[in-house]
Amino acid sequence: MKPFGFHLPLFLVLLAAMLGVVAFDESTSRGQSQSGSQTTESRVKPTSMVRERRAGVTEISNNSAALALAVTRNTQLRTELSWVLGGKQQRGWYLYRSLIDRLLGIQDDVTSEGFASALAQWQHKSGVEPTGILDEESFYAMVSQWQEDRLKDRTPAQPEQLVIALLSDFYDPTRLEELRQVERETYAAYKRMVAAAIADRSLGLASSAGGLSPEEKYLKIMSSFRTREYQEQLRRESPHAGRAGLAINSPHFTGRALDLYVGGDPVDTTDSNRAVQVQTPAYQWLVRNAERFGFRPYFYEPWHWEYVK
Repeated sequence: MKPFGFHLPLFLVLLAAMLGVVAFDESTSRGQSQSGSQTTESRVKPTSMVRERRAGVTEISNNSAALALAVTRNTQLRTELSWVLGGKQQRGWYLYRSLIDRLLGIQDDVTSEGFASALAQWQHKSGVEPTGILDEESFYAMVSQWQEDRLKDRTPAQPEQLVIALLSDFYDPTRLEELRQVERETYAAYKRMVAAAIADRSLGLASSAGGLSPEEKYLKIMSSFRTREYQEQLRRESPHAGRAGLAINSPHFTGRALDLYVGGDPVDTTDSNRAVQVQTPAYQWLVRNAERFGFRPYFYEPWHWEYVK
């Protein structure tokens, strides 16, 4: 074994190097810790702000800057929001303004702070961040609620559950008897609803004994109960209708779904046609009143209403 003194200089050099490495490592570790703390803080802070916004929705209503931003974004998204239904790309939510107003319980213009404030209240109740902006998340939440209100049981109607509606109740005065069948309770509710619509003079509906007059078109039935065979025939005749149109498991099988004339081209799903339909007094009356008689809408088709009682 060699004397210890012979290795002392080398030992001192190695010791100094080791101390330097430890010091550098501690410095680096502190740097990572600080950096990590900043990163964590930057992520936690927005989450805390979100929680505060969720808990304090009134702050949105009282925040002029937030409301101004919401008005700007709503004005833009009204026609530009990109979303998908039935595999088809959709744009904007302007076609659903009547349903949105009904949901929010308002009639404020979309470019108003009142609309943004009411929306924030609804978002808060629905578990959506209450920004007052009708963005993709909020609109899909609305769609979910509208869809949830529709018929759940799609069991086809049995013959004894169906009645043959009067020809005068149909949009097509030559419609065959087998295509005029309606579930019994649904038809009774429809007749009550039409009577109320006729009584509302603001609609100006022409009437005669027993209901709408022969020349009146609005609120008349275009389609009611359908067999699976008839639905399949319609699908073959309209191959481009898509999943948003002629459903494979249609609520029309139940006899509790009615397509009602509300204007424009009766069942054309183009945006331009639906834009006409949702502005008619007949459609807007249905949005405000149909629920009283047990009917709920299919939001995408202004003419489609389902009896859910």
